[in-house]
Amino acid sequence: MTRAETLPHRSHALSVAAVADHFGVDLAVGLTQKEVARRLDRFGPNKLAARRPVTEIDLILRQFASSIVALLMAALVLSLIYAEWKQAAAIAAVLVINAAIGYYTERQAVRSMEALRQMAARNARVRRDGQPRQISADQLVPGDVVVIDAGDVVPADMRCASSAALSVDESALTGESLPVDKGVEANSEFAALTERSAMLFKGTHVVRGSGEAIVTGTGIATEIGRIAELVEEAESGDSPLERQLALLSRQLIWLTLALAAVVAAAGIYSGRPIFLMAETSIALAVAAIPEGLPIVATLALARGMMRMAGRNALVENLAAVETLGSTTLILTDKTGTITENRMEVERVITPSGEFSIDHLRAVILKGGHLVDPATDPALMRALLVGVLCSNAEYDHHADFGTGDPMEVALLRAGGFAGLRRREQIDTYPEVAKHPFDTATKRMATVHRHGEGHFAAVKGAPEEVLASADRIGVEATSLDDTARAAWLVRAERLAADGLRVLAVAIHPTAEPQEPVAHSLTFLGLVAFRDPPRHDIADAVAAMRGAGIRVVMATGDHPSTALSIARAVGMTDPDATVTTGAELSRLGEAAETECKKIARRDVFARMTPEQKLNLIALFQREGEVVAMIGDGVNDAPALTKANIGIAMGRRGTDVAREAADMVLLDDEFSTIVHAVREGRIIFDNIRRFSTYLLCCNLAEVLVVGLAVFAGLPLPLTPLQILFLNLVTDVFPAFALATGEGEGDVLARRPRPPKEPMLSAEQWRAVVSFGLTIAASTLIALVVANGWLELGAQQVTTISFLTIALAQLWQVFNMRSRGSGLWRNAVMKNRLVWYALALCLGLILAAVTVPVSAEALQIVPVGLAGWALALGCSLLPLLGGQAWLVVGAASGRPRMSARAARPGASGKEAL
Repeated sequence: MTRAETLPHRSHALSVAAVADHFGVDLAVGLTQKEVARRLDRFGPNKLAARRPVTEIDLILRQFASSIVALLMAALVLSLIYAEWKQAAAIAAVLVINAAIGYYTERQAVRSMEALRQMAARNARVRRDGQPRQISADQLVPGDVVVIDAGDVVPADMRCASSAALSVDESALTGESLPVDKGVEANSEFAALTERSAMLFKGTHVVRGSGEAIVTGTGIATEIGRIAELVEEAESGDSPLERQLALLSRQLIWLTLALAAVVAAAGIYSGRPIFLMAETSIALAVAAIPEGLPIVATLALARGMMRMAGRNALVENLAAVETLGSTTLILTDKTGTITENRMEVERVITPSGEFSIDHLRAVILKGGHLVDPATDPALMRALLVGVLCSNAEYDHHADFGTGDPMEVALLRAGGFAGLRRREQIDTYPEVAKHPFDTATKRMATVHRHGEGHFAAVKGAPEEVLASADRIGVEATSLDDTARAAWLVRAERLAADGLRVLAVAIHPTAEPQEPVAHSLTFLGLVAFRDPPRHDIADAVAAMRGAGIRVVMATGDHPSTALSIARAVGMTDPDATVTTGAELSRLGEAAETECKKIARRDVFARMTPEQKLNLIALFQREGEVVAMIGDGVNDAPALTKANIGIAMGRRGTDVAREAADMVLLDDEFSTIVHAVREGRIIFDNIRRFSTYLLCCNLAEVLVVGLAVFAGLPLPLTPLQILFLNLVTDVFPAFALATGEGEGDVLARRPRPPKEPMLSAEQWRAVVSFGLTIAASTLIALVVANGWLELGAQQVTTISFLTIALAQLWQVFNMRSRGSGLWRNAVMKNRLVWYALALCLGLILAAVTVPVSAEALQIVPVGLAGWALALGCSLLPLLGGQAWLVVGAASGRPRMSARAARPGASGKEAL
């Protein structure tokens, strides 16, 4: 099936008769059952193809897609080859633990793309064989004649064949905040999607009126189907954390291979047994690999995921938890994301003056001062027309309405003046209704008043004013000059991003006669889709954190710019870039692309153009977070480095495409998520530095001892014990830190900055050398001065490095922080981890089974004193280094709060 077979690409530009002829259908009869069966066989059911669901096997395999895990598996194989069964079992346990944590954490959040298929209506009313029938929407075929009414979900892409005040909410598909009126007149061949008033699109909602339409596309050959294809094709941006962990893994792999090869070659060259050197190489490989890193990273991200969930941010995968911390640009939709996706009356302009409405206080103001609406007849009459000329319903107590959003807004505004629709209908009974007509662009209702009738009229300002010859409560003459002045007012309001209606009455209307002329103009009503209450503060917080907030919407440019200015997203003199302008950019010069990438507001954007915009930002080095709630946002949500969807108002399609869902729909939740993401990265840096300096110390101790001809200081199984006990628990405690200072006061780290910068590597080397030196001192003293046996020397080396690594956690405080008052000392989990590790070390020494497995023997009081004394040397040296570093003004070891505009380079 191809789009060309089902949907003429010019359906909106063809007449109804031409479309009917193309599909071979008589509107009065519809298709025959025989023809339906043939087309259903040819085109298939009216469904969207679903992405292959993520299976349990997929989730399990995903946990092993890591270079460090691959290195551990290689070590496992090597251990099995040399029959090191205990060592192999320990490595296997590491792999299983890490995979289990990742699997069970991600399994809770994985969702399928099958929700795309739920966008179709369950049933549809069609005309077949000349008879009306109700069928499953899945059974629709191109050429079917469909009957639609208010409240229906459009079941397929269709060409409108008849319209009785038909209006459709297309915001989820196009981003247009107001319902779109539909008619039978053909549109321009080059009309944008938002301008195709002759078309109805699958998945949109009919809010008013009724009509008939010819199905022109089903399933994947619809606009929503095209978006589904874009979602499938859009390549998800890699997480910065994934890239950094991959880089770190590659560095460790080469370091491990190089060390093992050099030491093995040196030992064999010096005449040592090959089997001994093979065992030593395994020990070095095990020492170089931070077995605890994947476990601690997974646990840190899982804990971050749970903390975000507590803040109403549900994250789908672990890596996405940290991505927000490195985000440099947030691209957001407007309707339903920046705004409430509902209309409010903002201003009412009558001949007696201009009024504004304070919706929070439910009052009406004039010139900033509170007014009693009942004292202004012109205002009351304008609001009364808005209440009477309506098809909507509104519950003032529940603050909830149904129907056209602008009519609901008029009913709400009328309530602020004490005008309730039911009460006014009782006073002025409705005797006739003239629905909205796309030709006259106005609607009228006729009401009884005493012995006569009057008409309440609302519509487009230019149409209402053209039919009016009087103005105001006094019904004075309306001349061309005054009419032109009111039109200028309406244009100015529209330029401010407001939607404008004119209200009028016909004082002597006949119920069954069209209300065509001799109107009395009462004024203008201006509407706005209001910004969400938390947006302005959240945007300011993001800008303070060095993160740009950019709007990309399908709505009108003036509306987009007005909202962007209102929430502080852009400067007052900023300009809007339209989707058409972006498309024309094409292969423009690099300087022009950079110029476009610096703009903050983009309007009339299609899903494809949003994808191109994200790609442009990413080429410029930005880490992009995309926020959206509509079907049209789904491809961009997939393409971005992290996609964020609204949980309450968002469509199923948007939620499925996103990496994170805001359960409370509050933009401010993103601020908390960004802070959490930055803290997580700081913690990952901190515990990575801790783990690597411990592992480097083990490598240096083993390597230098081999070169110096000393006894082997650590066995492979002892190294595994150190890496899984004395390393993992303190590292995890460091991973739970709550952050230091205001992490939002600094700029995002540069996307290309490695996880461990030069400052962190200096710390790794410095601390690794001091721990190794203190361990070798203990080894030399035990071997030479105390003249202990080989197993006792190894035991003292094991105890020294184990204790030194425990004390090393206190060297992970920030430079400039107090000796006793710092993030590490205040972290209760650090103290719990130390107590647990000390208990496990004592158990390893005193419990016969573990002592035998680890080849640990009693060393006496002198041996314990030697191990404890030497283990304190790195702590003392590290604290001195921190004090000297802070005094010299060098960069702090912890994530420091950089001033906005600073380099953004982070220390550990």
